[in-house]
Amino acid sequence: MNVIHTPIEGLLILEPHVFMDDRGYFFESYNHSTFVKATGLDIRWVQDNQARSTKNVLRGLHFQNEPHAQTKLVRALEGAIWDVVIDIRKESKTYGSWFGVELSAENKRQFLVPKGFAHGYSVLTQTAEVFYKCDDFYSKEDEGGVNFADPVLEIDWKIDLQEAIVSEKDILQPLLKDARINF
Repeated sequence: MNVIHTPIEGLLILEPHVFMDDRGYFFESYNHSTFVKATGLDIRWVQDNQARSTKNVLRGLHFQNEPHAQTKLVRALEGAIWDVVIDIRKESKTYGSWFGVELSAENKRQFLVPKGFAHGYSVLTQTAEVFYKCDDFYSKEDEGGVNFADPVLEIDWKIDLQEAIVSEKDILQPLLKDARINF
């Protein structure tokens, strides 16, 4: 596994070793020993989530506050997404900074999103199926969000926001400065 460090501390892009031949391909999408050796992180995953969306769907930006904050390991099983995170760790040098990466069935990359980040994505292809592991269970009482269109953040979602398909819940999320965050 190849590990790519991003400009924001803690955010990692993971690239698996893919074995191809005339039959197709094979790769380990997750191997605990390989993950620990490559990242130095011993994470116990407790929940898997999967979502299918159509082109221009924008989901996010979501997070879980403590005590149920979540680390996520995100990948696209089908299609392509622009995966975006915002650093919401108030004591971080990069607080309020965002980072995006394309995840696709073709590139097979995974994005490790630690606790303390708001997460969302936009769908770049006709459809996309997204799968992610979480290291804590969902807790409605601890869920939080940041508005995807917060003008201070200036996020490039790689889609035309006039054509974005966004849930009412996500449209109503607060700006970063007003969000209830306990990191």
